[in-house]
Amino acid sequence: MRRVLLIDDNRFQLEFMATYLRQSGYSVIMITNPKEALAVAIEAQPNLIITDVVMKGLSGFELCRCLKKNAVTARLPVIICSSKDQEIDRIWGLRQGAHAYLTKPFSQQQLIRTVNEVLARTNRQHQRQSSKQLSP
Repeated sequence: MRRVLLIDDNRFQLEFMATYLRQSGYSVIMITNPKEALAVAIEAQPNLIITDVVMKGLSGFELCRCLKKNAVTARLPVIICSSKDQEIDRIWGLRQGAHAYLTKPFSQQQLIRTVNEVLARTNRQHQRQSSKQLSP
């Protein structure tokens, strides 16, 4: 079962996303303190991380940068979810290393489609890298 790490300081939002993911067969780890996210990601090694942007103590953009700078978590795909719907926010999120940017509010279908697309794309990239390493 694929594990997803959800980070949002809004408990309601966490439960909402966790329900959608569990109904689609994902295992979910939820945390409300973004400062704990890096340690949890290192320990749990989820298949995917979904984070909010606006959180107390550490923004989702900052968290994404931290994850991408750490050797253990650098290859983990990240989806940023935010109510910030300006194109500049989306571009900034992708520049921080996010694999996708999902604007709130979103439907279960939008969330699961984005999660599935990011995981499929990441798997293809890992397979290509593995085959390159095996080739003489």
